[in-house]
Amino acid sequence: MDAVKSSPDLVADMFGVVGRFRRQLRRSAGRGFDSARLTESQSELLWLVGRRPGISVRAAAAELRLVPNTASTLVSKLVADGLLIRTVDETDRRACQLRLAEPTQHIVDASRAARRGLMSEVLGELDDDQIESLTKGLEVLDTMTQLLQERRA
Repeated sequence: MDAVKSSPDLVADMFGVVGRFRRQLRRSAGRGFDSARLTESQSELLWLVGRRPGISVRAAAAELRLVPNTASTLVSKLVADGLLIRTVDETDRRACQLRLAEPTQHIVDASRAARRGLMSEVLGELDDDQIESLTKGLEVLDTMTQLLQERRA
């Protein structure tokens, strides 16, 4: 970026770079789930439960910024498909805890390991200045994510 870009150019560049990065990472490390079977929201829910086993439906909805009814519908579909297990919370019978079915957990674990391994290799090829720039860029993306969440709330 030789010159300061106008806002529309920066927005287009950001969408382009982030989109290409996500697609290339999926292609290089594998999708993890059969993309024809699952929607993006269903996949995101499974990834979240894989990271946080025992999460409640309400907490998952809040984390993914979904309306509770939408999250509940996603959970019901994934439970019916045998990908997710929903159990009644021992301390609050009105709440449910979520965990991945064993085969789903294996897919998530293998995919996460492949992605982390690939990213570690690629990060190892960057120099210190690039790592520093990436770190600062991630901080900016985190701030932008928070600003977007505040607008939606």
